[in-house]
Amino acid sequence: MTAARYAVLLGSATLVGVALSASVRGAMAALPEREEYRWQLPRGFPEPRVPADNPMSDAKVALGRLLFYDRRLSGNETFSCGNCHQQSRAFADPLPRGVGSTGEVHPRGAMGLANIAYAPVLTWANPNVKSLEQQALLPMFGETPVELGLAGKEAELLTKLRADSAYPRLFEAAFPGDTAPVSVRRVTQAIASFQRTLMSGSSPYDRYLAGDSSAISRSAIRGEALFFSERLECFHCHGGFNFTNTVDYKGKGFVEIEFHNTGLYNVDGKGAYPAENPGIREHTGDAEDTGKFKAPSLRNIALTAPYMHDGSVATLDAVLSHYAAGGRSIRTGANRGIGSRNPYKSSFVKGFTLSLRERRDVLAFLHSLTDSVFITDQRFADPFASPAKPGRVTR
Repeated sequence: MTAARYAVLLGSATLVGVALSASVRGAMAALPEREEYRWQLPRGFPEPRVPADNPMSDAKVALGRLLFYDRRLSGNETFSCGNCHQQSRAFADPLPRGVGSTGEVHPRGAMGLANIAYAPVLTWANPNVKSLEQQALLPMFGETPVELGLAGKEAELLTKLRADSAYPRLFEAAFPGDTAPVSVRRVTQAIASFQRTLMSGSSPYDRYLAGDSSAISRSAIRGEALFFSERLECFHCHGGFNFTNTVDYKGKGFVEIEFHNTGLYNVDGKGAYPAENPGIREHTGDAEDTGKFKAPSLRNIALTAPYMHDGSVATLDAVLSHYAAGGRSIRTGANRGIGSRNPYKSSFVKGFTLSLRERRDVLAFLHSLTDSVFITDQRFADPFASPAKPGRVTR
């Protein structure tokens, strides 16, 4: 990033002639720490629970947004967090399985980040990753697989940030009183703070719930009734304000954490999943945890294809077929098996029958969860992107 562009981000736009949109300048200019952070929460959303050692601040969020999109946070300076978490995709990835900065293909796809502040555990199948600060270390320094490729390059990364024309001032503003604020710990705390602001709650369905009866179609209203029925069972795993049963927030009496086997595979006829994706069994060692993965939020689900932890289901219509069948049948190949007969499958995945109209209704309801405000909100956009060529990084 150039010193000129940093000057704009620091609120010194009069010093240099750098063309950034007014919304980006406005989002990045206010860096002073507030006594109490003011959440901008969607209607009906509770306040997120925030770690005591990383309270929210405007300065921290502004710094985290820069770091989230800065490609210097990869070993070869080709990738940022934003490569695999794209705003137009509700901060998910269009690839079925992630591809890291070195070209290594990952066993699982990147999860969407909408409303990630409410997630008490992160990733598809690791019950031990319980904070965004902790999770940020995995793509940065993990080696199996390589994502950002910073393993062994911690000192190199910090040298780059400290030598930059403005990052030191941004870190000082975000972490006042810290005598050495440019550190790996502060990097992860800033990124986590930005991620906690990624709130999505302005979909047509939200407007419908707020009293606008014309916000969604009659088909979607019928689909809502089916979605929340015991006949389909969808709401058991995708309920609540965030459409997932893994959730936590400030003042909540107990943390909800659930992982589910949905009958996606049954490789050996005894419940096995592909070796690279055994579910949380990889961490618990319990055979009954085979194939159990976290149920993601269904907010913006129409934008986050392909689906499932490994991107092996291409469309929402195919997802519906999977659950209607009570599990997936794979007839040929190394992963062949009858998923509906998986002995570890969730009791909620029991199968159902839908008419053609009912299928269209359920899909209409799922599409009504798309939040176009969220995916175009300049507060969350790449500050390095050229206004003339969105998505390109210029420094």
